[in-house]
Amino acid sequence: MATAGKVIKCKAAVAWEAGKPLSMEEVEVAPPQAMEVRDKILYTALCHTDVYFWEANGQTPVFPRILGHEAGGIVESVGEGVTELVPGDHVLPVFTGECKECAHCMSEESNLCDLLRINVDRGVMIDDGQSRFTIDGKPIFHFLGTSTFSEYTVIHVGCVAKIDPEAPLDKVCLLSCGISTGLGATLNVTKPKKGMTVAIFGLGAVGLAAMEGARMSGASRIIGVDLNPAKHEQAKKFGCTDFVNPKDHTKPVQEVIVEMTDGGVNRAVECTGNADAMISAFECVHDGWGVAHKEAVFKTHPMNFLNERTLRGTFFGNYKPRTGLPGVVDMYMRKELELDKFITHSLPFSQINTAFDLMLRGEGLRCVIRMEE
Repeated sequence: MATAGKVIKCKAAVAWEAGKPLSMEEVEVAPPQAMEVRDKILYTALCHTDVYFWEANGQTPVFPRILGHEAGGIVESVGEGVTELVPGDHVLPVFTGECKECAHCMSEESNLCDLLRINVDRGVMIDDGQSRFTIDGKPIFHFLGTSTFSEYTVIHVGCVAKIDPEAPLDKVCLLSCGISTGLGATLNVTKPKKGMTVAIFGLGAVGLAAMEGARMSGASRIIGVDLNPAKHEQAKKFGCTDFVNPKDHTKPVQEVIVEMTDGGVNRAVECTGNADAMISAFECVHDGWGVAHKEAVFKTHPMNFLNERTLRGTFFGNYKPRTGLPGVVDMYMRKELELDKFITHSLPFSQINTAFDLMLRGEGLRCVIRMEE
């Protein structure tokens, strides 16, 4: 491409300080260095993680910064040493990586790459400790190694998944974070068999993706658990057969589920990050069955383990970004995985702050942002 090796000037939504509306700026994007790729982002979605680090509550404030990590685009140019990608390839940037060389990447069981594991505080590239974004010569920090709220971005090659060029990027962009996280928690970790009963705790986008995995697995009964009664109707699109609101009961929700399933569910997936919900998910599983998810410190009776309940955490649904994610895209292309129902809003890049407003109000699941107006 004509821009290869040159600085590109483009639009980016910059977070100058915590909690303040993003500002549309012209930024300079440097060419990719060794083992880096410069991508043209065509679609990006807003994830709760973007909002969380934009608010910077309890987090290290790293500003000014270009947020964004759930996206789809096309390779514009590649740096030295990049052999798996060429300009024109369709790709998904991913917030975590796969170097393909460390012990984790060589393992069939782990996706926690030693080199490219998620780092929320790093605002520069790992090769030289410099940012590839500047405004008037002053550096703008990266976010999760992706920074997709920019028309062009530079990413380590290990955090870029090459996908089927026929796949619609405005749909499969969702797979680079939340949907794969929930889907993989069910398909790759709990692995429910056809006819089993599954409980999903927390019915946001990740929880509904976990529910989609239960539906795809042929679960006979899928119980959704959420404090918001409005989530029930939406969950039906993802295979929800029963809905339980803990606020509607005087006894612990795990006891409610054990009673309604004659002893407990076969699998439970917890998608809220709340320790109490983790306990409930763990304890609603039938003796001798099941897995609950997410990692937290919590108390439960040792007999729960003696009765053959098991507990596992999962990161990014146990998918390896470069070798696993293309297969998830293929599931969508084969019409096994339904993504359209996750998309509740679509906006042009110029209205990205409206997407933040929608998420802060709890409206919708995913808002896809079109980079081209």
